[in-house]
Amino acid sequence: MKKELVKGLTMLVVVTVFALAAAVVSANAQSTKVRANIPFEFSIGYKPMPAGEYTVQQVSQGSSGLMIRSTDGKRAAIRLSDDTGRSKNNNTKARLVFHRYGERYFLAEVWNGFNTTGRHLLKSKEESAIEKELASIPSTGDSAKNTYETVEILAALR
Repeated sequence: MKKELVKGLTMLVVVTVFALAAAVVSANAQSTKVRANIPFEFSIGYKPMPAGEYTVQQVSQGSSGLMIRSTDGKRAAIRLSDDTGRSKNNNTKARLVFHRYGERYFLAEVWNGFNTTGRHLLKSKEESAIEKELASIPSTGDSAKNTYETVEILAALR
């Protein structure tokens, strides 16, 4: 009887230790945040966000959702994203990448500088419409070329 009780308590302790270890690993992965000061108004999907300091992190470990939140807690948005491969320019720094169309900025990618892959946010209908409109403009002048730009803002890993 004593052996069964000791065996049961040992199993309970082992399961508890594994559960705590898994919780610590999960909390650590979720707490990886990218923080950046964005000097311009931008959009996340359909939601406009004012200039300011923001943090970006995955909604949960292994999730495709990204939570973008102002550090003052007044603004927040969640957007679906996909893994994206190594940066074309081999930039390994933490950064946020925006697509600029004229005076409109859209958050496009998030790189934490820790992994070799980043997160590519899915384009909103609004960004896709602007992109199609620009593609329909004849490229005889430089004005069409000057309306699109990729802008990178350096970030800190927190």
